[in-house]
Amino acid sequence: MVQIGEKVPDFTLPGSNGEMVSLSDFRGKKVILYFYPKDMTPGCTTEACDFRDAHDKILDKGAVVIGISPDPIKSHAKFIEKHALPFLLLADENHEVAEMFGVWKLKKRYGREYMGIERSTFLIDEGGVLREEWRNVKVEGHVQEVESVLSKQVNGR
Repeated sequence: MVQIGEKVPDFTLPGSNGEMVSLSDFRGKKVILYFYPKDMTPGCTTEACDFRDAHDKILDKGAVVIGISPDPIKSHAKFIEKHALPFLLLADENHEVAEMFGVWKLKKRYGREYMGIERSTFLIDEGGVLREEWRNVKVEGHVQEVESVLSKQVNGR
């Protein structure tokens, strides 16, 4: 599992832009990599729209936002179109990248157990090193917290 202070291994997944997207494509920029369970669900929609609304401020701080879920590209395309999402979504259908980050977990809901994504966000620096992580995220206020940490890094505090 990836640890804070370590270089994140490169990975490549199908992207909502119709291309194969690698983490290494973003060297030289900070990357906010967020994992979410499922397109079009209430919590995931709120989180995606919060990142959408903060997108310009995040770009101004030299960072890009990338969302990852196990949904296929076709689902991502509908999600992006419906909510005007200005950032890439990657399809991790075999949950290989989710496992690398330790966010593919046993979950329980209504007495049923199943494997799924634990909502989590990771801040990767310009050199590909993991600098911050937020695991088992609660959606409300999360994007503002990520923005705040990003601002502190940009301002050297």
